[in-house]
Amino acid sequence: MRFATSAPVTLIALAAAGAAAPTESMEYTIRNNCPAPLAVYINGRSQGILRRDTSLNRRLDASWSGFIYSSSNGGNANGVGTTRAAFYGETDYYYIVKQEGGFNMGVSISPKAARNGTLCERITCDSDSCQDAFTAPPTDFRAARVDAPLHSCPYNRRGYTVTFCPSGRFPGPAPTSSSVIPSPTPPVANTVRIHPLASQGKCLDVRGAVFQNGTPVQVYDCNGTNAQRWVVKRGAVDWIQVAGTNFCLDAGSNPANGVGMKIWTCYKNLPAQEWKFTNDGRVLLANSVFALDLTEGSLKNANQVQTWTFYPDNSNQKWTTSVVYA
Repeated sequence: MRFATSAPVTLIALAAAGAAAPTESMEYTIRNNCPAPLAVYINGRSQGILRRDTSLNRRLDASWSGFIYSSSNGGNANGVGTTRAAFYGETDYYYIVKQEGGFNMGVSISPKAARNGTLCERITCDSDSCQDAFTAPPTDFRAARVDAPLHSCPYNRRGYTVTFCPSGRFPGPAPTSSSVIPSPTPPVANTVRIHPLASQGKCLDVRGAVFQNGTPVQVYDCNGTNAQRWVVKRGAVDWIQVAGTNFCLDAGSNPANGVGMKIWTCYKNLPAQEWKFTNDGRVLLANSVFALDLTEGSLKNANQVQTWTFYPDNSNQKWTTSVVYA
């Protein structure tokens, strides 16, 4: 039997008087234990924004299969770059899928049925190095044995609880072998990733991590490298500086439509490096009519970003940020 990763979510409606008996269903509770609000998805369908320390409930067919995940902290609405809670209802299987090199947050799954040995046990993946998770969704569930990272909770008709950030924080450095429990990872002061509004899985990136004058600035899959870490220095105007370097986002000496962005040695009072973040997600070149623009709206890797005349309805000129942790 093959696993259909794109199966739609089926919400259970109450049967009207005289109609057929309602479909058997289970309750999925989704908890946000992260330090920030989360955008939650079920099989690619938005469930809205889940505030921290809150939960939501969804009743789904007992035979439902699919993924529950969040696009926040560098993930994507289509599931790319996310850690996913996964279910295969026909055989009561549950498991976690992590994205290697793109771990956006920890996830745990707790069946609401009583544990019996290894059946119906709570599972957790809270770092990129966790072992109890697949790195790609399995496509065949015909194996005679059920072994981790695949888990089973037969006859569970109560449901599951999915918790984002079971540790209470977004992922930081890989855990050490020390028996001392480390303190929660602090954010790096003023350091962020910058994403086009269309995808939190894409980041503003210094091409090839070549930190020298003239290197193009592009969009690329978020990968956690220093090429995607930016320090936003706010003031009357904002500087956008590559973290740990003396290079800044630079619009060139002759700003115009279609001018490709690059990095250049940071200089005070240089108009080409003076920006302004707006409350609605624009990054405007100060004292000009231009804005930072996703060229042709393309999310293709290595697409160099540009300046373009600011238009209020141009979604290619909207950007978001996510906090970088040490």
